[in-house]
Amino acid sequence: MVGTTSSRIEILNDGGLRSDGRRQYELRDITIEFSLQGYADASVTFQHGLTQVLVSVLGPHEAKIRSQTAHDRAIINVEVNVAAFSTGERRKRTRGDKRLLELASTIKSTFEPVVQTHLYPRSQIDIFVQVIQQDGGLLPACINGATLALAAAGIPLSDFVCAVTGGVHSASSLLDLNTLEENDVPHVTVAIMPRTERVALVTMETRLRVESFEEIFKLAIDAGKVLYVEMKAALQRRTHTLVMALGSGSKPATQATVFDVDEL
Repeated sequence: MVGTTSSRIEILNDGGLRSDGRRQYELRDITIEFSLQGYADASVTFQHGLTQVLVSVLGPHEAKIRSQTAHDRAIINVEVNVAAFSTGERRKRTRGDKRLLELASTIKSTFEPVVQTHLYPRSQIDIFVQVIQQDGGLLPACINGATLALAAAGIPLSDFVCAVTGGVHSASSLLDLNTLEENDVPHVTVAIMPRTERVALVTMETRLRVESFEEIFKLAIDAGKVLYVEMKAALQRRTHTLVMALGSGSKPATQATVFDVDEL
């Protein structure tokens, strides 16, 4: 196993503060905005720190390709697009980009056991992800946004899926990494189902010591429970707004909810 190496960037200073002013276990602020986009049944703009994604859900509907239709369940289709201006490298990624295909495949495999697809045989559920801005934690933002979009679209879920990244710098564990931290320290992404207390996803592209992984894993589970509270509250606020709008006969307005997520 490999340990961490010295960094040109001060990931964690002597005062216990990170490069963006947060402490070790402090999460970035999240903003959740529900809206309607085109023919989508629900859309959510999920912003975590400076990372921002727009997730739209369409379906269930008749599958576009009949040969891929499952007779006993719905199939989940995930497409990820990245805006050319989302990062500083100004690199345009096409739909066939290997990185985007891997991201879409991970999102799909995460939600297949969670979405109650057996209720919609011979149909298809589409999840479209548009990455607007990236600053670390892209996969967790996509998963959290997709959870809210699916719930807002009325798709039955066995549980929420809440995801966060964690890493280790020297002997110090960190939660919710930004881009500078992800590029410098070994890290892992953990997605949990808080009500059933099950793990939906664990993925890492770098190696970690066993003792470091155990600590980060426990911290990520606690952080996922914090995210669950905020995501559930945002969904409840949206439901309340819709009920009030139906009662008054007016059209529900786009609603944005901003949370200041305190240190765990």
